[in-house]
Amino acid sequence: MHGFHKHRRPSLPRRTGSAPRGVALIEVLVAMLIFMLGVLGLIGMQGSLTRSQTESKMRADAAYLASEVIGRMWTDINNLTGYAGDDSCSAAGCTEWRSKVTQMLPGGGAAIAVDEATGDVSVTVTWALPNGDTHKYVTQTTIAGKTAG
Repeated sequence: MHGFHKHRRPSLPRRTGSAPRGVALIEVLVAMLIFMLGVLGLIGMQGSLTRSQTESKMRADAAYLASEVIGRMWTDINNLTGYAGDDSCSAAGCTEWRSKVTQMLPGGGAAIAVDEATGDVSVTVTWALPNGDTHKYVTQTTIAGKTAG
């Protein structure tokens, strides 16, 4: 039994550190992917917020302009029919106001309907957003002089 040696297998050279490095590289790539998806989500949300803010500002400007022309009509109550029209009007305050609408709102326009008998007034302000969507703001009120009583 002296001559019997257990035969040893030749051992393969061990690669120390390469497996952990490969796993670490995959972890870094996955982390970068998750980070980039987060950044893309933030960019999309920023665009959505900017679009909403622009739409809100245009709506607020249209409401302000409609209120302004109604105020002008109250101060010029004897000339209400001069404010009526889809594209133009004859009252000086109205033509000035219409130019203000086109300056403040992109693609801005206005239509004013006046019922002289009842004093009912309808103001429609329209505008177009940069993406091509058109919007309108409509308000109605009654403008009547003092009644005898």
